[in-house]
Amino acid sequence: MSPSHAQHRRVQQHSSAFPTRQLFVLALCRICEPIAFMSIFPYVYYMISSFHITNDEKQISLYAGMVTSAFAFAEFSTGVLWGRLSDKVGRKPILLMGLAGTGISMIAFGFSPNLTTALIARALGGLLNGNIGVLQTTVAEVVTVEAHQARAYSIMPFVWCLGSIVGSGLGGTLADPVRNYPGYFEHGSLFDKFPYLLPNLVCAGVVIFGMVVGILFLEETHEDHKDRRDYGLDIGDWLLDFFRPNQIDEKAGETLALFEDVPPGYSSSESSPALNPILVGELPNEAQPASPQLAGSSRRDAAVSNAFTWQVCLNIVGYGILAYHTISAEQLLPVLFSLPESHEAPNLPFQFSGGFALPTKVIGFILSAQGFIQMFATLFVFPFVNRKIGSLATFRLVILSYPILYLVVPYLTLVPTALRMPCIYFVLVWKVTAQALSYPSLAIMLANAAPSKKVLGTLNGVAASSASLCRAFGPTLSGLVQSLGLSVGVLGLPWWANSFVALIGAVLSLRMVEEKRRYSKAQEANLDSEDLPFLDADVLESVPSEDLRN
Repeated sequence: MSPSHAQHRRVQQHSSAFPTRQLFVLALCRICEPIAFMSIFPYVYYMISSFHITNDEKQISLYAGMVTSAFAFAEFSTGVLWGRLSDKVGRKPILLMGLAGTGISMIAFGFSPNLTTALIARALGGLLNGNIGVLQTTVAEVVTVEAHQARAYSIMPFVWCLGSIVGSGLGGTLADPVRNYPGYFEHGSLFDKFPYLLPNLVCAGVVIFGMVVGILFLEETHEDHKDRRDYGLDIGDWLLDFFRPNQIDEKAGETLALFEDVPPGYSSSESSPALNPILVGELPNEAQPASPQLAGSSRRDAAVSNAFTWQVCLNIVGYGILAYHTISAEQLLPVLFSLPESHEAPNLPFQFSGGFALPTKVIGFILSAQGFIQMFATLFVFPFVNRKIGSLATFRLVILSYPILYLVVPYLTLVPTALRMPCIYFVLVWKVTAQALSYPSLAIMLANAAPSKKVLGTLNGVAASSASLCRAFGPTLSGLVQSLGLSVGVLGLPWWANSFVALIGAVLSLRMVEEKRRYSKAQEANLDSEDLPFLDADVLESVPSEDLRN
């Protein structure tokens, strides 16, 4: 380990400040995926149409849902595997592998000449990507001060919003460049043969940048692997020393000087599992953090099986339901924007059809605007609301609004043309604010419900798999229901079905309680022992919050 790297670890070991540097690096790695994922939404309907499988707009909607689902279904099939693997080999290698899989998938998707290749390319990206659960685990391990949780857990959704803005903008702007920018791209060129290659190449370049940042600056957070030699970090530290040698030496010296008078044995690390500092020197030998050799596979398996408490299971199921109806809405909305307008008179309240007939550029702009709104809600609204009423009350507040939202959306096609865009943006504000508040609230509740941080990777992997399974079936089932609805002239059928699913999630939230972590390093180490109960009353304090607080 290089002196610079070791020095940074020493600073981090004694710091209980907000872990800005590592969260910033995580954010740079994280932003690559929403850019890649969201870039296809503005043009996926037109891409399927260009394959000339069918001229039936109902079938195109179904195939678009299948393309969206392929990634999520494949991600579900390997999500638990990547989570368990991250518990064994560390978080960083799995995160980098996920980025590599995303980059390969995007390039293959851009070169897809038919629907089969497009489906395989999307599935490949899902198979090689387990980053959703592993990222949640990494954030939980980096942020151990409870007062920092709301702020920290709002960063990744904020980054997703930023990435969705960039991704939607890239997809809408760069798709079919020969037709949209004839002065720069010629007929008969590579981009004429593959009209949706350009946005995928640009997104792949962004992913490569994220991989480089991760290799050079992302630190391992797993307790058993964070002290091993990392040549990527050594190179990154050397680059920092080369470009800013004086600033780094001075800042490191000043920071280390702050801890010269720290009492022996006192430790409160950003990457430790404890939410409160403890006196390590006073711990008995058997209470010291367990080494990888002591944490046997049989004990770890027993710990994992005991980790699935009632509240953990409720959170995982709730995560899946939330993922189902939100990803279904993400897929249904661009299709609604793309569908041609109907000239038939509606037969209210249920029988009407037709969309907005918007071009890809306008759809990309709307989706980018959606990202800006969600950024604001994530950065400012969520931390404020979460501090005021807590994670559970925040989650319930927004989850109860989803069924109403999905009931309203289809009727936007019936409003006068002059009022359509204001109504669209009103619904977008509603939708993205609900997303900005629901996902981080649920992530905090799951992290706090975990009996031990040593199984966080597995729990988040299962949660990610639950979400991926629902994201896989969501767009496909919604596409089927949409095809059925369009065939009988009921445009709102998939939206109202989505409303019913959201209602189930709202009812489920009434059974959840809010828990707070209260385990120390000594207790954390002992959680691997077969002699202690896995979940102890002194380790985890359950605080019920049955009613919404004002």
